[in-house]
Amino acid sequence: MTKTQRYTMFALLYFAEGAILSYFTSLNSLYLQSFGLDMSQVGIIGTIAMIPFVIKIFLGMLSDKVNFFGLGHRKPYIILGLAIQVICLILIPSIDPGREFWAYAGMAFITVTGMALYDTCTDGLALDTTARDEEGIIQGFMGGGRAAGMVVVSSLLGLIVQNTSWRLGFYFLALVSLLPLPFVFFAREIQRTPERTFDWGAFSSFKKPNVISLGILGALYSLIIYGANQIVNPSLVQKFSINYSTAGFISTVLSLGIVLGSVFGGRITDKIGQKRSVQTALVISMISVALLAAIIAPWMAWVLIFIFGLAFGFYETVFFAISMRVTDGRIAATMFSILMAIANIGTGIGLGVTGVMSDALGFNATFLILAVLNLATLPLIRIIFPEKQ
Repeated sequence: MTKTQRYTMFALLYFAEGAILSYFTSLNSLYLQSFGLDMSQVGIIGTIAMIPFVIKIFLGMLSDKVNFFGLGHRKPYIILGLAIQVICLILIPSIDPGREFWAYAGMAFITVTGMALYDTCTDGLALDTTARDEEGIIQGFMGGGRAAGMVVVSSLLGLIVQNTSWRLGFYFLALVSLLPLPFVFFAREIQRTPERTFDWGAFSSFKKPNVISLGILGALYSLIIYGANQIVNPSLVQKFSINYSTAGFISTVLSLGIVLGSVFGGRITDKIGQKRSVQTALVISMISVALLAAIIAPWMAWVLIFIFGLAFGFYETVFFAISMRVTDGRIAATMFSILMAIANIGTGIGLGVTGVMSDALGFNATFLILAVLNLATLPLIRIIFPEKQ
């Protein structure tokens, strides 16, 4: 496999993830509201759908430790995860969330479990095969691929649903999930050396204050960013009565911002350093989320949501780059997945809390509270990057 093919594979795997993540964190709320569910119920399903990103710790450990019937530690799990995702997306339209709430919640859980499986194994494959001086590049392709998936889905899915049906929209998502498979089949894994062999002793890394603080920072940033993202479209529906197609294009603008934030975020991080980058991301996040409450005219949405997208992509890229650097190679997928799982605990809490807060306090108040919450990450940054470093 050439370097171009390798980068394309990682980009497409994250493209497929971004497509599904975009649906569950952005358009899922509109789908469920069409069946009469309120925002509290939407938040509950959103939280349930994010649980697999928490338990993916064990999926990463499975990948690190168990060679799947001699076929490899990464590749077969990636294929299995993609297959689960495709099958579930084909079955979801047959469920009525209004009458079968828990059946839909269960199917959402299984769908995201498939995504979590290939996600953590993709991370493991990247950690196994990426040199230190390529970390920024590979994160750029992976982060950019996921954001690009969000762009395509948010725009095309909105148009498909508006002009045909949600059923065809889900079939479209299933088709997108198949795109990485041809590249995965030709991927090669590395031979395991002692420093890459699973070792329980490597878990002592989690006792380090900087690793603990990085995990908490991940949960906080994720709670803020994904919580705000979930209520962007519902807030615009309430204010301006936008339709599915417009909601899709609004999400496209958001995703374009994420793509640019991801691609240029890696370069900025390499140039100014990880500490200054995460401080900058914090400030941009706080300002951009607060500005979402200031949208009083439709034209403002396009500009302010794009800025929010830039903050979204930049913050994620910085967090992923720091996580890659602190990961122990002996438990590469496990440790990276634990850090991501902690971040996803924040996502799950954020989706649930913002749903309830929106019903109780309104969308604008929720945006402002999330913006101020960014300040809680300041003491964590001091621990992650001690002055002596």
